[in-house]
Amino acid sequence: MADRVLQGRKGKPNPAGALDALYLLDGDGRLGPIARLDGALPPASLAPGTVRRLRLFHFNDLHHHLTLTGKPGGDVPVLAQIVHRYRQARAAAGDDEIVLLVSGGDDHTGTALDELLGWQADELIVDPAYAAYSAAGVDAATMGNHELDRGAAVLRAGIRASARFPVLSGNLYGSRHLEPGADYHPAVIAVAKGLRIGLLGLITPVDTRTHSAGDPDLSVASPLAVLANLLPSLAAATDFVVIMSHCGYGADSNLDGKAGAARYLAEGDIAIARAAARLSDRPMLVLGGHTHTVLNADGLAPDSIVGGVPIVQAGGMGSHVGEVDATLRVGMPRGRATIDARLHRLATYPGEGRHDAGFEAETIAPLLAQVRTRLDEVVAQCDGGDDVSPETTLRLRYAGECALANFITDAMVSRSAELPGGPAEIAIVNSTAIGAGLMPHAPVTFRHWYGVIPFADCLQFARLSGADLMAVIANNAARIVRPEELAPGQGVDVRGYVSRGFLHFSGGVRYAIRLGHSAVEASVETATAFGKPLAAQQDRQFRVLFTNYLGGGGYGESWNGALIGGGVEGRIPSLDLRPFALGDTGLVFRNEMLAHLRAVGRIGPATGARLDGRLAILP
Repeated sequence: MADRVLQGRKGKPNPAGALDALYLLDGDGRLGPIARLDGALPPASLAPGTVRRLRLFHFNDLHHHLTLTGKPGGDVPVLAQIVHRYRQARAAAGDDEIVLLVSGGDDHTGTALDELLGWQADELIVDPAYAAYSAAGVDAATMGNHELDRGAAVLRAGIRASARFPVLSGNLYGSRHLEPGADYHPAVIAVAKGLRIGLLGLITPVDTRTHSAGDPDLSVASPLAVLANLLPSLAAATDFVVIMSHCGYGADSNLDGKAGAARYLAEGDIAIARAAARLSDRPMLVLGGHTHTVLNADGLAPDSIVGGVPIVQAGGMGSHVGEVDATLRVGMPRGRATIDARLHRLATYPGEGRHDAGFEAETIAPLLAQVRTRLDEVVAQCDGGDDVSPETTLRLRYAGECALANFITDAMVSRSAELPGGPAEIAIVNSTAIGAGLMPHAPVTFRHWYGVIPFADCLQFARLSGADLMAVIANNAARIVRPEELAPGQGVDVRGYVSRGFLHFSGGVRYAIRLGHSAVEASVETATAFGKPLAAQQDRQFRVLFTNYLGGGGYGESWNGALIGGGVEGRIPSLDLRPFALGDTGLVFRNEMLAHLRAVGRIGPATGARLDGRLAILP
């Protein structure tokens, strides 16, 4: 059998970046160890022992928060703050100093700028993140799971139209839309002032939307397995390696960043750093993302170094920019390098912090102008009180009946009325699909509603028997955040994402959860559908509407047969929703909700945003 190789060829560095040369590496790292690199590769031009200082500015999980809009007193530039700091460092760099800028992924999904992407490849206006990063001087970005929210065809269109830097992922494969070697690469070698820097991308296997109807073979391989196959040959051909991991901080779970309870990761950055340390003695680091973890706020912390390999991550949503400061001696092992890291907090209020005003005006302002009218559009009036407030909604989406969830699920049923094949009888939404509440008795703008439904989900039909529906409800009972878990210091913070997959149902379904003494003992009582006990409707077939996130198995929220996570004790298997999904309706979840808002005009008790007793919690 011929040796497996990564084939190198010269690429074009971002003209606004700091690289002198870029070499793209392509090949399949899933099938076994890469024996060597072949093709066009950078020569070792620096003598052994030559000292180079590398300052690597990094951010992750920006989620299109290029500028914070709608703040009292004006907008707050985010990316322009990063650009200011990066460009200052580049301008002051000495002859032996290199300054780079990279993204750790999840650059999309989170603000109205998403709308410039469209929902089909031919609807793309511009990829806001990648266009802004290109102008900012980003040298490389790893692919995050949310890059694929609108499908691989939309991502491909965005990369080809707007990215002047390489997008990396070594363990993504099988897409019918994304072309390996053209749209993304497992790794690259960046060259600046003679220093050869290997960049290797990894994506989480847990939360990436794979095997969809439109891209059935899109898959994610084990990050650790691919790392083991790729890293030794890449390290041997470079002076320093950056493992750009969008897999999350932790070994196999995480409780920080955006997590409101322990979150399953599969193979996180600690496990990746531990493995990398065994695979090569080259100087390297793991540059992370996905969990929005604030690491090394006051300098490189000892517990952020695993086997001599530092791990860095810079919060999320524009909270920080990270800076790695490495002094490297070419050809010397890891122990001869000196690496430090720190975070710089970004301003979140108008008038604070320093930013590159020219970049904001020339690059960001035109993007915002394209969506500004839509951002400020009033789509409804909130007539609700505390039941729909942010604090109440964030708590009750996980811990009980939620007025805003009632409104949303009932609206889903209403919007299905004209679908071919007939309307849905029941709608289901997972709790983390609801990202915020609403200010009582106030206008609701498009921007506000984007915060309520921040994710790019489509709607799917499913067919469940009464017995199936009862099984879903019973499995759901174990996932609720229990009253004792809401006490301070109990490890569950409902302001963050509690990735248990707790579901809310439209008004045709009513039931009670008896909590018992633990999640294992939680049970369902008095479950009815349209006024009749579900126990008497075991064979009836119900037409059910839910998001393609649930139709795909809920990924990290485990509606796929895996154990329920999010801090639920007892090793409780989840029910697998995937066999019930009948396919996409062609409807976009958020768009249908907006259409409903415009039709009814108001969100309040009179239009369904109320507690009606469809879920009762029994001691």
